[in-house]
Amino acid sequence: MIRLDRVTKRFKFKGEMRYIAKDVSFTVPRGNSIGLLGRNGAGKSTLLRLIAGTIKPTSGRIIRLSNVSFPLGFQGSFNGTLTGEQNVRFVARIYGHDTEELIDYVQDFAELGKSYYMPVKSYSSGMKARLAFGVSMGIDFDYYLVDEITAVGDSNFKRKCKRVFEEKLQSSDIIMVSHSNGSLKEYCTTGIVLEDGSLTYFNDIDDAIRMHNDNMARR
Repeated sequence: MIRLDRVTKRFKFKGEMRYIAKDVSFTVPRGNSIGLLGRNGAGKSTLLRLIAGTIKPTSGRIIRLSNVSFPLGFQGSFNGTLTGEQNVRFVARIYGHDTEELIDYVQDFAELGKSYYMPVKSYSSGMKARLAFGVSMGIDFDYYLVDEITAVGDSNFKRKCKRVFEEKLQSSDIIMVSHSNGSLKEYCTTGIVLEDGSLTYFNDIDDAIRMHNDNMARR
């Protein structure tokens, strides 16, 4: 279970106070994969990072009684001065995973070759995404947080990512941000629409997509 308890996240932009979440209380249900929708700048990626615990709310608290991944598409999770292998070692220790097992898994999965032992700041965005995806697939999470990217690289690598990801979803849920309605419908059964700091939950992803489209049409 993930519980948002009166969570507010705000920041100043060009002298104006903007809200990602405004006094939000919500329990993320277990057993349903959720699509997160909202206009550009609504704060979808920031909300994922709040849920992951990589940033803190302005007020309120987020209670995690489940094992939650960091956002798969968020490359800022890594220390750029450390090598890929060192970053994986660090993540393994944080999540209490067998260090050498995870290092070996990611080395094989990400297919980075010698770059695995080079600083992450030298990586392309695609290489960082491969590393992040490999780390996430190497650890069993109750919730996988997905920010746009579910597979990167050539067609063979994409097929491998899709196969492993779908295997994980047999026993795990996802919270996914995507601008592709097709991806949302493929992976998600329910939806949340983020608009002006408020969250609206729908039991059917199609209803969430309709509300999001209506919001977009009004502005």
